[in-house]
Amino acid sequence: MAFLLQRFGLKESLGYYKIMKILAVETSCDDTCIAVAKGGRNFLNFEILSSIVSSQVKIHRKFGGVYPSLARREHEKNLPLVLKESLKKADLLVRKKNTIEKKELVLYEKIFAKEQNLLKRFLNFIGQYKKPKIHLLAVTVGPGLEPCLWSGVNFAKALSLWLDAKIVPVNHIEAHIFSNFLSLEVRKLAVKQKDALFPAIALIVSGGHTQLILVKELGKYKILGQTRDDAAGEAFDKIARILGLPYPGGPAIEKISKYRNIEISKCRNVEMSKCRVSLPRPMIFSKDYDFSFSGLKTAVLYNYQKRPKKIRESKEYITLMAREAQEAIVEVLVKKTIRAAKEFKAKSIILGGGVSANERLKSLFKEKISKMVNGPLLLFPEKHLATDNAQMVALCGYFYWLKSDKIKNWKNIKACADLKIA
Repeated sequence: MAFLLQRFGLKESLGYYKIMKILAVETSCDDTCIAVAKGGRNFLNFEILSSIVSSQVKIHRKFGGVYPSLARREHEKNLPLVLKESLKKADLLVRKKNTIEKKELVLYEKIFAKEQNLLKRFLNFIGQYKKPKIHLLAVTVGPGLEPCLWSGVNFAKALSLWLDAKIVPVNHIEAHIFSNFLSLEVRKLAVKQKDALFPAIALIVSGGHTQLILVKELGKYKILGQTRDDAAGEAFDKIARILGLPYPGGPAIEKISKYRNIEISKCRNVEMSKCRVSLPRPMIFSKDYDFSFSGLKTAVLYNYQKRPKKIRESKEYITLMAREAQEAIVEVLVKKTIRAAKEFKAKSIILGGGVSANERLKSLFKEKISKMVNGPLLLFPEKHLATDNAQMVALCGYFYWLKSDKIKNWKNIKACADLKIA
């Protein structure tokens, strides 16, 4: 135990020795996510009891991206439903009619002053079910889409009041780093062989974020670089829209990029030689660690527009352009991350965010690392944990509870759309 306290700087507190349950809420973008977990005496004693994600992909597909006000309305509708399902799966849902005291009602009305529909659904829920034994709430407070963040934050504040539980505000980018530590084996490394993982370079890459972060240890970060315009995932979405591929663009581009040349040639709509494309690798040789992907999207658009209609609408051209666009994005991400790993003598490279699920990105990292002498360990989350989820939020909140850090009263929780990790 002393070893763990020394490793993580954990503080002994009244709550430290409890077997406690955590409820986590994540609504930074278009997924409504709630997870229930339990933790014990140290970072290894963590277990997910339930995790529910309600996706809005089909709703936003016609816009080619997330429409914030629509996403917020969907969160308001989904949060009580996802909470019910999460508690049921965690065996914590018990029916019991309750009377809400007038003092509490006034506070709930204050919390949901701008979300009357969510207020009605929340009151309906707590009026029907017994208070579950939840000791801690963790909620994403930023960065993200502000209307969406506030839905989750207000819901967590109301739950905190109802359950008489403290809240840990969680940074969404940091949670993506923690998604790798949902694996018990990785947590064991972090506790028992800390020097084998840290310092690390984290590449967090998604639809809204592209950042390179120096991870000195969990909880201690320095941003090395970030996108100056479009995030990598956003570039995938915009390029997919140009090519007539469905939203979200990343998975659609990855899927079509897997066609082999022999499979493309079977289409025989046009000659393959007329479909060849070559795209720039923006900022790949710049001395800093920043990224820029808006120019790549523009290059795709210009190339697409100058092609004859028969060519640009052919499966051959769309496939080759998708493959080249993916390669351009992936090469830039890998090149800069590997360079940062060498400069800062990183023991590991940590991937996170929706784009980290891209198989070509992971395979290129593996290829480059295999050629390095004593290359860094590559960590990436399971595919379903790469995208937004509440499991990573629960683990991040649990980590700070162990440190007796960042724990707050519901009144002091606020959303911050441009929240920084360091």
